[in-house]
Amino acid sequence: MKVLFVTPELFPLVKTGGLADVSGALPVALGRLGIDVKVLLPAYPGVLDRLGPAETVASVDDLFGGPARLLAGRTTTGVAVLAIDAPHLFDRPAGPYLGPDGRDWGDNARRFAALGWLGAEIGLGRLLDWRADVVHAHDWHAGLAPAYLALSGARRPATVQTIHNIAFQGNFPARLLDELRLPPQAFHTEGVEYYGQIGFLKAGLHFADHLTTVSPTYAREIQTPELGMGLDGLLHHRARQLTGILNGIDEMAWNPIHDPHIPSRYCDTRLADKAPNKAELRTRLRLDRSVDGPLFCIISRLAHQKGLDLVLAALPDLLAGRGQLALLGTGEPGLEAQFRAAAAAAPDRIACVFDYDEKLSHLFQAGADAIIMPSRFEPCGLTQLYAQRYGTLPIVSRVGGLADTVIDASEAALYDGVATGFQFAPPAAGALRLALSRAFDLFAQPAQWRRVQRRAMTREVGWRRPAERYATLYRRLTTRRAEPG
Repeated sequence: MKVLFVTPELFPLVKTGGLADVSGALPVALGRLGIDVKVLLPAYPGVLDRLGPAETVASVDDLFGGPARLLAGRTTTGVAVLAIDAPHLFDRPAGPYLGPDGRDWGDNARRFAALGWLGAEIGLGRLLDWRADVVHAHDWHAGLAPAYLALSGARRPATVQTIHNIAFQGNFPARLLDELRLPPQAFHTEGVEYYGQIGFLKAGLHFADHLTTVSPTYAREIQTPELGMGLDGLLHHRARQLTGILNGIDEMAWNPIHDPHIPSRYCDTRLADKAPNKAELRTRLRLDRSVDGPLFCIISRLAHQKGLDLVLAALPDLLAGRGQLALLGTGEPGLEAQFRAAAAAAPDRIACVFDYDEKLSHLFQAGADAIIMPSRFEPCGLTQLYAQRYGTLPIVSRVGGLADTVIDASEAALYDGVATGFQFAPPAAGALRLALSRAFDLFAQPAQWRRVQRRAMTREVGWRRPAERYATLYRRLTTRRAEPG
């Protein structure tokens, strides 16, 4: 079976969030099941350098305003990549989506329509001697791929649209319809039209044969007005074609027994070797090493969605319990300013690194005792999976994938030996304070804390089971398309 991933990010070539990790790891797991996966990706600055040797396999004279080449290569992990070398669209400074001024590129509609259009052309076998059985579109950036395929009138592959975060939808002015190579009849509620605009994610959700999102709980949540972000009606209508499949993690990249980014390697049977990482993190951040309470960490984009204002409200309780806090992340200036002020007021207890640093995040995971993730909504989340792998107990709000991946340390779960962290609800400061209190109480019982750590570290959080579910879905879709009539 041949599957084409259409995605705006792929680790280790380009990453702004968890989508890149999924795009980088899931194809490897599918490959182990005998599925031939190619990943279509824009060649942003640096992508071709990190990709290494690549050959031109196709050319396009006019890709939404200029010529383009399609380059084939492989990542260091063996993922087959088709990189879109279109300088007029993708060779720009700053990030994949935002310019140096922090605003969306003004032509993002053309840039990501090009991604979807090429995905459709490759899927139909028009550019390569390779035709996909399934085109799998990821997030709004690839949402037009299922639309172009459905509107082509040709015999087409099966299509899947995955929602990684429904808050980001890719809505653009209706006047771009012709420029984006969409026929007039597509601008309809039963098409790409979304509240008078062209909706890229809406298009994918309408035209794809099947929809997935990244956790079962999130699949239910987005069918509600509270979390559906205006698309709840369509998703409720398509509920029979909507599946929540939990993400996994790359268990080789995130494994404390051979992690090159931490000073002391350890596993569930060598938990004492985790302690030097805590000492190193404290030293690096200039936190007081004599404090006997737990070291909490945050590794997050600083945004309202992530609920970090709740942490600010709970800081007095954290400090009163002899706790410390280490934060790694960047985002909203207001939140950065408040955490900076908190660190200045208690520099031996609170430290902040306002940056995105993949290597340093490994030390945070290995060095902290617990990680706080108080998200107001969270489609899946990977950070809590990394944390469990490192014996760093997650403290999470009971939403989305956080609810599906962390087993709360209730009395019954502790007795049965299945607890892996702490859940709280609703996502509010008072509920977080209670969860922190429970974490302090458990930390004061070292033997019990270690038992929870060991259970968290031995959970299966890799891609084997999710990949099997995707493979089953692909087979069902292709079989159905092959049936007569």
